[in-house]
Amino acid sequence: MTIETASFVLRDARRIVVKVGSSLVTDEGRGLDETAIGEWCRQMSLLVRGGREVIMVSSGAIAEGMKRLGWSSRPHAIHELQAAAAVGQMGLAHVYETKLRENGLGSAQVLLTHADLADRERYLNARSTLLTLLKLGVVPVINENDTVVNDEIKFGDNDTLGALVANLVDADALVILTDQKGLFTADPRKDASAQFVHEAKAGDPALEAMAGGAGSSLGRGGMITKILAAKRAAGSGASTVIAWGREPDVLVRLSQGEPIGTLLVAQTQKMQARKQWIADHLQLRGSVTVDDGAVDKLRDEGKSLLPIGMTAVDGDFSRGDVIAIRDALGAEMARGLANYASAEARLICRKPSSEFEKLLGYAAEPEMVHRDNLVLTR
Repeated sequence: MTIETASFVLRDARRIVVKVGSSLVTDEGRGLDETAIGEWCRQMSLLVRGGREVIMVSSGAIAEGMKRLGWSSRPHAIHELQAAAAVGQMGLAHVYETKLRENGLGSAQVLLTHADLADRERYLNARSTLLTLLKLGVVPVINENDTVVNDEIKFGDNDTLGALVANLVDADALVILTDQKGLFTADPRKDASAQFVHEAKAGDPALEAMAGGAGSSLGRGGMITKILAAKRAAGSGASTVIAWGREPDVLVRLSQGEPIGTLLVAQTQKMQARKQWIADHLQLRGSVTVDDGAVDKLRDEGKSLLPIGMTAVDGDFSRGDVIAIRDALGAEMARGLANYASAEARLICRKPSSEFEKLLGYAAEPEMVHRDNLVLTR
């Protein structure tokens, strides 16, 4: 991806993660801005009807909880922050559910922590849930689970969560809606000579030097967290737009290719980044041996690995671990993320997916390794 092709990033994006900040969602702390949330929901419905898949990552639970509890400033005590999050999450979920339903869309509340995305089994569970919701035409509304996890309140921010979700679902783009027009070369509130940055390469070290500190007492982020989020999202091939959340029809216009805000372009294509990560950066925990038919399916047709094509399972691995896929001679020909633990894999080896529920007590993915999580090594 180059800057010259940047105008096509949002126009061609099929799966988009949208993140909105606390100051926008709560109208600078005056309570949930139902009109603004309704407007974003209307725009998301247009995108979905146009064939896009949209996930919303929304801040605002703690800020809304503060409003409901009558607190004028953000508390420092962890238990008070957790209480505010618990109170505010009720209102936040209700407003999104109401506004999305008014626009003909179903919604689902998903609370995540960074730990959910660091643990491979929980990562795959979260991924499977989100992808299923998208297939059903439901918009997942995601927030950090601030009520129970201390570190997420103390150190976390939803810009980072938005990038992690983009990586989780292999999104094409991350849109960060904020109370600023985008990125400037300096803080325009302090430097009259600051220039607006229309496009840049995600991960460019110069961007971090441009970004200031947190811009609001309500949120925990600032432009620097958005720059770092764009860098993280770019690691899996997703480009990022930072734009003013109250720009009229911002999501619709971005999806039509209109240049709004600051576009930070990923320099690695999505599938290349994912397969490089699998091939180069993870340790193998075990292996499966496959028959010649499965080798042909994987190598020549780009198919997923089905258990019916497996002849043996070696090692002790868990769901989400990286395993080797070996041919009948024992040579590694591919590797990927296992959808089943080794004990389960032994039970379903050489079996069709129609028998999984009887053998395992539940039915999950039909693949042992999905093609999106598989890379050929020879």
